[in-house]
Amino acid sequence: MPHNFTVSPDFAPDHMSGWFYFNTWLQRKLGVDIHLELYDTFEQQRMDIRAGKVDMIYANPYDASMLVRELGFKAVVRPVSKRDEAVIVVAADSPIATVEDLGAGTRVATTADPDVDTIGMIMLEPADLDAASVQKHVYNSHVLIAKSLLNGETDVGFVLKQSYDELSDLIRGRLRVLVASQISVVHHALLVGPAMMDRFDELRDLLVAMPKDEKGVGVLESMEIRGWEPMSEEQTEFMIDLIDTLID
Repeated sequence: MPHNFTVSPDFAPDHMSGWFYFNTWLQRKLGVDIHLELYDTFEQQRMDIRAGKVDMIYANPYDASMLVRELGFKAVVRPVSKRDEAVIVVAADSPIATVEDLGAGTRVATTADPDVDTIGMIMLEPADLDAASVQKHVYNSHVLIAKSLLNGETDVGFVLKQSYDELSDLIRGRLRVLVASQISVVHHALLVGPAMMDRFDELRDLLVAMPKDEKGVGVLESMEIRGWEPMSEEQTEFMIDLIDTLID
């Protein structure tokens, strides 16, 4: 019976093929069957995680808390020099110049990615805004957030900085960044569950050495990841505590 692998739905669509290349490479190196299942929504993915249908996941920081503390997952590696930051964006021709220009009733475009939404709300605090004083509009992707801003359906959008940078030049040219976060210690991570825990050390060593593997280098490039570095339990717990503090 194959192991099941999934990726947080906030990855850029352009990287979809990269994750399939990665999964194929990983199967060959580990000598095990691994099925890659990609989800359109966070909700469906979390339902399957809780139902025990996921054995390995490239997870966002928010879900890491549930995976580690509730379901017995353990972080193996994190991407080198790739931290999760968020930006608040507006349409380029928007009259909004600073966060302080925003007021009650501001229409906020966001996704179901809780860590980005949480960071975005923190960056709205200088305008004395909170969840009760804004109108949230939830979209399935950052591209749809951009479209909502350009169509005048929303006033500001919360976007993962990496996803913003990966938008086409045409779309980015019609948007403007109001503010960007600088947390620097929040990031995605690759985690394994109880069913794959016996391959933990092998998997960690394999991924850390991936940039030295001829085919591995090409796979990393397709994912726009420089490489992997080990993630200790202390680093995992620190990040989870930070996310829990931000959400509380």
